[in-house]
Amino acid sequence: MKITDVEAFNLRLPDIQARTDSSQDALLIRITTDAGIVGWGEVDGCPSVVKAIIDAPYSHTLVTGLKSLLIGENPLETRRLWDKMYRATLFYGRGGAVVQAMAGIDIALWDIKGKALGKPIVELLGGAIRSRMRVYSSNMFQFSVEDTVARAKHAVDTGHTGVKFGWEPFGQSEAMDLKYVEAIRRAIGDETDFMLDVGLIWDAKTTIRRSSLFEPYNLFWIEEPLHPDDYAGYGKVSAGCSQRIAAGEEECTVVGFERLIDEGGIDVVQIDLTRTGFTQAMRIADYAASRRRKVCNHNFTTDINTAASLHFLCALENALVMEYCVEPGELSKNLAVEPVKITDGFAQLPDAPGLGVEPRMDIIEKYLA
Repeated sequence: MKITDVEAFNLRLPDIQARTDSSQDALLIRITTDAGIVGWGEVDGCPSVVKAIIDAPYSHTLVTGLKSLLIGENPLETRRLWDKMYRATLFYGRGGAVVQAMAGIDIALWDIKGKALGKPIVELLGGAIRSRMRVYSSNMFQFSVEDTVARAKHAVDTGHTGVKFGWEPFGQSEAMDLKYVEAIRRAIGDETDFMLDVGLIWDAKTTIRRSSLFEPYNLFWIEEPLHPDDYAGYGKVSAGCSQRIAAGEEECTVVGFERLIDEGGIDVVQIDLTRTGFTQAMRIADYAASRRRKVCNHNFTTDINTAASLHFLCALENALVMEYCVEPGELSKNLAVEPVKITDGFAQLPDAPGLGVEPRMDIIEKYLA
């Protein structure tokens, strides 16, 4: 079996809001083979940049577009193709958008491998430890406490046992932050887990102070309070806070995660499959396990990411919980022909070969940029 085409689809909602909300656009990858098997992947990054990286022509041996590298290759050789892409992009890659583009391709290759072998991806990762994952309802903070509380109540009413809120307008006022946190905890009760995503805007001392103020509200974790490059700051925060510290969604390399774990001391390692791919994600999860850390996914995009995350987490002994984006945009809600099933706060692992989900071509055509 040989790869015959690699296509990147840049999808974009017509009304993009000025928010830190990655559910408003998407970059999907379709890999076609001469055996008629098609694999799908996704990248949570800058869609136009990732598409350019995939479609770029050959420049020289260390500056090569990814599509030209893959045509004619055997899609089942996932590890070798990862190494080939990494080496052929050394002069402009080694991280960021290039590795993210590789990650989306890697997901599509694993989808092909599963379909070719007649197995769901979780079996190719070593087998399912569980058949479902507890999900938490992942939300943007709304611009009023009342609207945020309404979302929190809806999450509980729809069967979720964990709720997360993140990003603007949170984090800019200590008094307002306390109002949000207190109101959310009161709305969801004491039995529902409450995750707080700060959005990269505090320093270490501010985080430690806020952590102390938030102790009465029993946070499940505090997520990404610092800039992702502040490994030393994360080390101070991890040592100085009573709550779990979660981070990692901006990281896309094994080395980056190793630093975040060893220097940053984080408790929960958040891996986005659409930025790491399966090939790297398993290595990162193994390293986290060796350091006695729990693993969670990051997912604020489509059901391609949801399915990939579910196969990944169900194969891990050290998986903690699964993020599930509940933003109402059509890309996050309606892309899949048969979406991942969420029942009583749990995502059910697909049992079809490969990812177990396929995108709707009518949605792709509707939002193609």
